[in-house]
Amino acid sequence: MLLKIILVESSIILMEVKMEPGEQFSFSLLLYAMILAVPPAAVLKVFPYPVTVTLVQFAVGTVLVMIMWTFNLYKRPKISGAQLAAILPLALVHTLGNLFTNMSLGKVAVSFTHTIKAMEPFFSVVLSAMFLGEFPSIWVVSSLLPIVGGVGLASMTEASFNWAGFWSAMASNLTNQSRNVLSKKFMVKKEESLDNITLFSIITIMSFILLAPAAIFMEGVKFTPTYLQSTGLNIRQLYTRSLLAALCFHAYQQVSYMILQRVSPVTHSVGNCVKRVVVIVTSVLFFRTTVTSINALGTGIALAGVFLYSRVKSIKPKTA
Repeated sequence: MLLKIILVESSIILMEVKMEPGEQFSFSLLLYAMILAVPPAAVLKVFPYPVTVTLVQFAVGTVLVMIMWTFNLYKRPKISGAQLAAILPLALVHTLGNLFTNMSLGKVAVSFTHTIKAMEPFFSVVLSAMFLGEFPSIWVVSSLLPIVGGVGLASMTEASFNWAGFWSAMASNLTNQSRNVLSKKFMVKKEESLDNITLFSIITIMSFILLAPAAIFMEGVKFTPTYLQSTGLNIRQLYTRSLLAALCFHAYQQVSYMILQRVSPVTHSVGNCVKRVVVIVTSVLFFRTTVTSINALGTGIALAGVFLYSRVKSIKPKTA
């Protein structure tokens, strides 16, 4: 039932919503990027140390950035102290957002985490109004209600529900949308603007530096062969999966930043909702998660909200 609702409604959204060419491109990239979101969850199921897993993701990303700059695959930027100071808050919320996501993935089912994270447009609307001065119409606000209601309904009968996983996902919504809105604000400042690849590369390095001390303090050194062997885990398999998860994580985040520079934070969030629905289907199949009819109904209502929002946003205001 869940698969039918999701596939039918997501198809309606993609086929019937009238979007600008740039937005169509962005939504397509998000759907292709959805396959990159499941591998980190697979690692967390056997290695329940979310801070360490997040640190490894940032470490691999940092190595990729260094390789890119060292071999001139992308021009190494010249960054001023003022720019680094402006990027620091972005790096902080980026670090927290991904850490909270991994914490939630380690506590509840992958499908439930991404169901909660479907509420991103709500946070994006509020933060865009606060920081960008972009105030939504009453119709846009109304279209977000089914998303919030659908998430609540799906939460009611979630078998894996626990408050730690729920609030971690909600905190991830807040911090990730703060990052998106602040990034958009940073990108439009002509005197400080950096292209999306450079901005994300710097944020990745700063996030690694910020999280390394916290990871050691909170979880200790858990990724050494000696420790892993003592736990009975397959070291080669865990390292391989962790590397794959980190590569997928970096690729997905980079695609997300490429899209963010082309669209508004709210449109970006709705694209994430469509992507997240496909992630839910993938995770249900991959992890064989049990889904009740109420869960399916809640997901369907949230999808209807996404469709309604997209229709409202496609209506151009009449000019006198």
